[in-house]
Amino acid sequence: MCMEKTPWERVVEFHGHMCPGLTIGFRAAEVGLRALGAENLPDDEGLVAIVETDACGVDAVQVLTGCTFGKGNLVFLDRGKQVFTFARRQTGEGVRVALKYGVLNQDEDQLRTMQRMVQGQMDPVEREEFFRAHRQKAEHLRQVPEEELFSVRRVNIQTPPRARVFLTVKCTECGEGVMEPRARLREGRVVCSACAQEYRAPVTGFSSS
Repeated sequence: MCMEKTPWERVVEFHGHMCPGLTIGFRAAEVGLRALGAENLPDDEGLVAIVETDACGVDAVQVLTGCTFGKGNLVFLDRGKQVFTFARRQTGEGVRVALKYGVLNQDEDQLRTMQRMVQGQMDPVEREEFFRAHRQKAEHLRQVPEEELFSVRRVNIQTPPRARVFLTVKCTECGEGVMEPRARLREGRVVCSACAQEYRAPVTGFSSS
């Protein structure tokens, strides 16, 4: 008989490995869901998650809350902060869960080690030791009391609208389709934002001699 996976097992499976950042997102989502009583929400889009990091913890948030970009209820704010806000879409009632400064306690040596791993500069023995230490730290963070990990406060936010569907138009520069609200006009022609950024207006009325 196949045993059902625990929420933590599902999160690790989705992310691909166990690490401290994943644990932070997992526990932050637990705090937010419990504080909101999210089990009483009417549907899977009744909850909104706003994340201020693009690090590992966001994967845990997606799995536990069901919030995704596709449904328009996962919002990314590029602030470089381990802060997660969970709110009811209809009322804006929410809870802001912020990792306390110093919890991860990373020094310069640890950051250099992380950079070596990311850049593929470790041999197999070093990689195994790295991930072993990562797993130990993750397990430790799973046991730390919530009040030692997070600052939590109630908030009321302006929630995003539900996901919308728009017409697709053709970029006259690259020929690719682009959502109409994201298109730009350049000299009367429709272009996508990528082509608009590449455009440089010609310099006129200048000559060198």
